Amino acid sequence: MYKNKKSGLLGIIITISILILIVIFSNREANTSFFENIANKLVMPVQNGLTYFKNKVSGNTTFFVDIKNLKNENQELQEKNSQLEQSLRELENIRTENETLREYLGLTEKYGEYKTIPGYIIDKDISNYSKMIIINIGKKDGVEENMTVIADEGLVGHVVSVTDNTAKVMTIIDTSSSISCLMSTNKDSIVCKGTLGNNTELKAMYIPTEADLVQGDSIDTSGLGGIYPKGIHVGNIKKIVSTKNITDRYAIIETAVDFNKLNTVLVIKSN
Repeated sequence: MYKNKKSGLLGIIITISILILIVIFSNREANTSFFENIANKLVMPVQNGLTYFKNKVSGNTTFFVDIKNLKNENQELQEKNSQLEQSLRELENIRTENETLREYLGLTEKYGEYKTIPGYIIDKDISNYSKMIIINIGKKDGVEENMTVIADEGLVGHVVSVTDNTAKVMTIIDTSSSISCLMSTNKDSIVCKGTLGNNTELKAMYIPTEADLVQGDSIDTSGLGGIYPKGIHVGNIKKIVSTKNITDRYAIIETAVDFNKLNTVLVIKSN
């Protein structure tokens, strides 16, 4: 009886062992399938993408051809743009030269009674004290010291020094400048001098006590002094300043020439 119980117990143990093994192997296969599914879900999209890109590169080379064509077109457009900019600069230079020539023509027609040499300003020194300009004509062009320099509006100044190709001009607004002038209304003589720190005004001094000053009256060169010929327009009376002593009265003359915008000039040749 004891032997039968022992055999029965052994059979139960073997049966349970077989069942446990079956469960273990069944679960392992299920787990393996689960992890494989996860791996497939993660890896397959990447693999598919790489495969697609490989197929596109190997089967469609026009993508790279298009990029090369775009680079070439861009280079051509840049070159054409540079050419257009150069053409615009050349046209601007031509336009400027034409304007300068028209100014020269207008000046020579206006001052036809004088023999003149045309030039343009290449440098300016319009400071508080020194108000000089440099023009692009010199000894080789026939320019000499003390020659009168004019513009379309009127008197600019006179030549103070000359090189072969340039000339320095003291303008009438320089504090060292002094011009003998006439008032157009009464023909009385006055002296116009440059003022400190002002580029548009002169100070009219030594006004005769009997002279009647008229605001707006035209002021022209008198021809006295040996530098400026007679009749060159200087400016107009802007303001009359009275003093206790009539001999000290003076007037402010607004210059005809705008020296801030001055570009072209004529030098009057000596007779």
